Amino acid sequence: MPPNRQSGQTAKKHVAVIGAGMAGIACARTLAQAGWQVSVFEKSRGFGGRMSTRRSQFGDFDHGTQYFTVRDPRFEAALATTADVIKRWSANTVRVMDASGHVLASTGRPNDAHWVPVPGMSSLLKTWGAPLQNGTLPDCNVHLHTRVTALKRDGAHWTITCEKVANGDAKKFQHLLSGFDHVVVAIPHGQAHDLLEASDLMPDWQSQISDVLVDPCWTLMLAYPNASQPGLSHLGPHWNVARSTHHRISWVARESSKPGRSSVERWTIQASPQWSQEHVNDAPDRVKAKLAKAFGEITGIRAEASHAEVHRWVYAQTRRALGQSYLLNRAAGLGVCGDWCLGNRVENAFISGLELALAIVED
Repeated sequence: MPPNRQSGQTAKKHVAVIGAGMAGIACARTLAQAGWQVSVFEKSRGFGGRMSTRRSQFGDFDHGTQYFTVRDPRFEAALATTADVIKRWSANTVRVMDASGHVLASTGRPNDAHWVPVPGMSSLLKTWGAPLQNGTLPDCNVHLHTRVTALKRDGAHWTITCEKVANGDAKKFQHLLSGFDHVVVAIPHGQAHDLLEASDLMPDWQSQISDVLVDPCWTLMLAYPNASQPGLSHLGPHWNVARSTHHRISWVARESSKPGRSSVERWTIQASPQWSQEHVNDAPDRVKAKLAKAFGEITGIRAEASHAEVHRWVYAQTRRALGQSYLLNRAAGLGVCGDWCLGNRVENAFISGLELALAIVED
C-alpha cells in the first residue's frame, strides 16, 4: 500500500493510525485535513473505543463513557463543527449512601456542563470519522475488524502486520501492509505496550508506559420495558444519576434521561474501580448477579429486568497518567497517544491525539 504518487506532484505522506477511539480519530482527521494520506485500523466493528454504544432490543446503552465536559477551547471549537450531534444532559447528579439509597447531596462542578452525543455516545466519533471512510477526505480509508499485531521499520517506511477479527475471534491468516511514512498508536496503554514489545520497538517507551495505571470497570446494563412512564413518572428513584458510595458500585445512570434516547426504562451501572479490580476475572453471570443486587439496594428497584448484560472494560479509568500528551520519535516516524497520557476525560484523549498530529505535521 504505497503512498499515492501523481506525476509532477510531491507524494502525500502516508500515516497508519491504529485505533478509532477519540485520540485516534482526532489525530487521523487532523492529519487528513493537513493533506496527509490516512489509513485507520480498528479491531472493533466501528468507531468509538470507550465512547461506544451497546445496542439492545429495548434501546441503546452508553456502556462506557457516560458523558463529557468541555474546558479546552480547541475541543470546544472542534465540537462546534458538529454542534447538532451534541446535547446538554441535565444529569442532576446526587450521591447516595452505601446499601441504602439515601441521598446525601448533589455533586459535580457547577460550571461543568454534562454533554452527550445523540442518539448515542459513539455518534460523535461516527460523525467525525465518516469523512475518513466515505471519500470526503481524499486518499483516506478505514479498516474495521482489523487488529494490528506487529510493526516493522523497513528502510524509509513502515510495514504493519494485521489480522481480521470477526465476532471477537481473530482469523488465522495475516496481512502485511507497507509503505507508511508514519505510524500512530492510539490504543489503551496496555495494548500499546504489548504492541511495542511484540515489535521489539522503543524499550524506553515500554518502560514509561508500564508506569501508567488504568483501572478496569465492570458495567451492568438493565432494561425494564414494562415499566410505566406517563409524563415524568418512572420506575425507582426520582433522581437520574448517582455517584454511589456502595462498595460495589460507583455510578448509576438512567439512560432514558439523556437527550435523544428512547423512553424505555434503562439503567447503566458501573462498578467501583476497587471492586472491578478484585473481580476482574469473575464469570460474567456472577458479576451480573452481584451488581444487580447492589443496584437494587441503591435504587430500591427489586423487579427483575427483562434485559441484563455485563461488559468488562479492562482499561477504563486512568489512575496514574503518563504525564505528557503523547510520545513521538520523529526520526522513526512513530507516535503514541491516548487519554491515559493525560488523564481519563474524553477531552484528554482529544488533546492527546490533536497535539500529536500537530507535532507530526510540524516535522
